[in-house]
Amino acid sequence: MEKRKKYVSREEALVRMQRYCAYQERSHQEVRNKLIDLNIYRDDLEEIIAQLIADNFLNEERFARAFARGKFRMKQWGRRRIVQELKRHDVSDYSIRKAMEEITDEDYRATLREVIEKKSKTAAAESDFELQYKLAQYAISRGFESDLVWAVIKEIGEAPNPEE
Repeated sequence: MEKRKKYVSREEALVRMQRYCAYQERSHQEVRNKLIDLNIYRDDLEEIIAQLIADNFLNEERFARAFARGKFRMKQWGRRRIVQELKRHDVSDYSIRKAMEEITDEDYRATLREVIEKKSKTAAAESDFELQYKLAQYAISRGFESDLVWAVIKEIGEAPNPEE
């Protein structure tokens, strides 16, 4: 049985979107999709989005910065993965560049090192080469750049092991 969608007025949709955006930062694409789910289309949809922007409920750069900070700090994603996900949200290149400013090089390298060291404790390998390869693949899959990954793996490998 198909569920019928109830008609939502333009004003009610605006109020709902204000609450939706006030709860957490949203991308324009998320708001657009939510409005379509509410059966709001064309001019009404564009006017609601314009109103949300004018009232500062919706701000692409603010969303991009918050997204980058959160995914880097909480999920320990690399820059490549964050950029990829921001592009999926149809965020502009300008806002993506601004979002990347949220991640300092020192924090980025330290996080990468932490990700690799944590994985090295659980990764099973028959040789040092195989272990390094697995660690690199893991870090690269999390969105870190391969040249930086290999440089950090090399640093870790050269560091004296306190457990020996």
